[in-house]
Amino acid sequence: MQTYIPRLAEKNLHDGLKSGKIIILLGARQVGKTTLLKHTLKGESTLFLNLDTQVDREKLLKAAAITPSEAIRNLGSPETIVIDEAQRLPEVSRIVKGWFDYEVSSRIILSGSSSLDLLDQSAESLTGRNVKIHLPPLLFEEMVRTQNWFPLFEAARQTDTHAFSDQFSPHLLSAMVYGGYPDVFTNDDKPSKLTSLVTDYLLKDILQISLVKNPELIQKLLTLLAYQTGSIISTNELANNLLTSRATIEKYLDLLEKIYVVFRLPAFSSNPRKEITKGHKMYFWDTGIRNALIGEFSLNQSEVDLVIKEITGELKAFEIKWSPGKTTKAFTPKYHIPVNLIHRENFINYLLKTPNSAGIP
Repeated sequence: MQTYIPRLAEKNLHDGLKSGKIIILLGARQVGKTTLLKHTLKGESTLFLNLDTQVDREKLLKAAAITPSEAIRNLGSPETIVIDEAQRLPEVSRIVKGWFDYEVSSRIILSGSSSLDLLDQSAESLTGRNVKIHLPPLLFEEMVRTQNWFPLFEAARQTDTHAFSDQFSPHLLSAMVYGGYPDVFTNDDKPSKLTSLVTDYLLKDILQISLVKNPELIQKLLTLLAYQTGSIISTNELANNLLTSRATIEKYLDLLEKIYVVFRLPAFSSNPRKEITKGHKMYFWDTGIRNALIGEFSLNQSEVDLVIKEITGELKAFEIKWSPGKTTKAFTPKYHIPVNLIHRENFINYLLKTPNSAGIP
């Protein structure tokens, strides 16, 4: 049996359950949403409905055709109802809204691997009735917390964290090359597992979406984005390279963002009006996915050593890659600031701790 890896999102899930609202748990396939839910709800009476299966879709639709109280009884009166891959059924938000407004006894959790439909469907019907929780692949802190030496690092965190550089280095190298998907993290053959993850889940899911009219085009787009990770993206240039329209590229980029494959990083400026005219960079949520797309599973050790020198003991540097609800910005390299991501609300605090930061626009 696979060992459970504790997630930092557990607290958010517990808090959401206490709120009494409908929980919407979002994240890419295979990042551990179902595992997190089963661990959190262990020991409780829980009904899991997977809308990827026709049987569970029909079971939910039958329940929706009767009164809420009868529906819950027919479903076994569980403490919690988890509806997985909820974006597969357009009516799901209307159904759970009716149950919630009727104040059924069961708590309701919607889980989805795409915000494309689920958030659009719930935007109006579930307004004020839901708590959204985003689950990314494993964060670096979650990875190293599984190591036997991590408690010693925690004890020394306020004094001599650099003494643990040798322990961090191999894990940082692995995280940068293979990313943080749980099944990849725990697998001895990480390249093969990543490759199958891309072909069996990522590309399959993308191609099943009705908005994708040209499968070959979006695969080529993903490859181009993989080679241009961290660079300023020009939709005109991408369109020209792929012999298509800019509108098509924008549509596919938007799609890839909504299914948690990539995200855009705007330029940073202390003057928000200037940001509108600056370009965006594009990053993959998981570096392993990016590397699998182009078959590149190598990294220069000197790059790891540089990162180790800059962030040893400052694990938050790896957590800010995913922080829904916060605006993440990029610094321009010419100011020689040693990190390239920051939250606007932490900007002033960052300046107070960062030398040579005067003159940032």
